Amino acid sequence: MLFPVTASRTGKENPMSVTRFHLVSTLSPAQAMAVLTDFGPARAQNWPSIDTDHYKVHAVGDTWAEVTEGTAAAWERARYEWDADQGRVTVATHESKLFGVGGGWVFQLTPDGDGTRVDVELTREPHNFKQRLLAAALPVIGPASLRKSFAAALKAE
Repeated sequence: MLFPVTASRTGKENPMSVTRFHLVSTLSPAQAMAVLTDFGPARAQNWPSIDTDHYKVHAVGDTWAEVTEGTAAAWERARYEWDADQGRVTVATHESKLFGVGGGWVFQLTPDGDGTRVDVELTREPHNFKQRLLAAALPVIGPASLRKSFAAALKAE
């Protein structure tokens, strides 16, 4: 879905694309949080949407990290922040090959039986016509492909 937003850096309204989906992981919330916030060398091996040529850790703190990750076709530089007590990881996009500045990800981890429900929200703030077309398609085509790309790393069914 596209929604008008006035939070752009220019003060102009930009349509924002919002894509939501969820998965159910066999991991505990703590294990799922660890997978989402592990910025070690194995990250590119664990996530199919990250290759080693487009993965760089810029800085890491106790509850945050700034990284560039993705592929030649689609990479972004982002700031991750997490709160283990709230079971929440937020990712603010600082730069993106496809979308530029703005938007990001929110991962909400909720205990679900012996595993974890992972609710994912992806927002994109397109800045030109090509980005608007791609953003309009994301809520339609995104959930299935994104769910698939997260399933292996999060051990989701």
